[in-house]
Amino acid sequence: MENTISGDQSGRKLLDVAREKMGVRHMAYRTELVYLQWMRRYIRFHRHKHPRDVAAAGLEAFLSHLAIERKVSASTQNQALQALLFLYRHVLEIELPWLANVTRANRPKRLPVVLTRSEVHLLLDQLDGTHRLIASILYGSGLRLLEALRLRVKDVVFERRQGQPGVSLPHALRAKYRNAATSWAWQYVFPARALRPDPYASGLIRHHLHEQAIQRAVQGAVRKAKLTQPASCHTLRHSFATHLLEDGYDIRTLQELLGHSDVKTTMIYTHVLRKGAKGVISRTSAGWRARVAIVCRVCGSPR
Repeated sequence: MENTISGDQSGRKLLDVAREKMGVRHMAYRTELVYLQWMRRYIRFHRHKHPRDVAAAGLEAFLSHLAIERKVSASTQNQALQALLFLYRHVLEIELPWLANVTRANRPKRLPVVLTRSEVHLLLDQLDGTHRLIASILYGSGLRLLEALRLRVKDVVFERRQGQPGVSLPHALRAKYRNAATSWAWQYVFPARALRPDPYASGLIRHHLHEQAIQRAVQGAVRKAKLTQPASCHTLRHSFATHLLEDGYDIRTLQELLGHSDVKTTMIYTHVLRKGAKGVISRTSAGWRARVAIVCRVCGSPR
């Protein structure tokens, strides 16, 4: 049973209030689902005690449990933290003190997987139709997979008008643009084949193509291309960024294209470039090539 919230909202389900608060802030539907899942897990962890009663100590215990016993990644632990901070700040209106006793999950230091240009083209050659088009957009623009799938007709120049109208519009957007859900400009560029229930209103709508369909297609292409790197859809974004740096584009331009708020996030691609120790030519190899060049000039023969 979900806990009730005290105060002027007494008697209302805690998660119902949380859902309403997220709706007011126009949070993405997927974010709502993830946050509500973490709130349920948090309440179950404390044996259905009210979050107000466990407060900071309870949050520290839960986050440490995720890191020590559940062995979650740093990003997963941070996701749980953000969901529960939302619960305390915006639902219960409690500002927690600094969480000093949380055991943090380890964040592995690893460079992103990057394919060579020939490997990218080899991968794309294993794909057909819509799957190839989406993968090409990921590599050609650096978009994340969901960013590409959420493209609407109004976002691109699109001449062929096909597809059944009727998409989902969140919250106030539906009220502001009453005909947008059935207008051509707001339809998804990559629509799903089947209709599904609208998460924001009654009736059926056509959502965008599911990301798992593209992920499975790319994984199949990686196997067919016999690539040794553990490539994925996100690898195409990494390859886009690295290849731009190789072509001489500056880091600030790349930061803007990738949509990074902090340039430090973009700087990781400078470590992937074939420079530094990996780019140094052996003195023996360099000397050998120099001697070959001298002999060729003296003899007048081509190198």
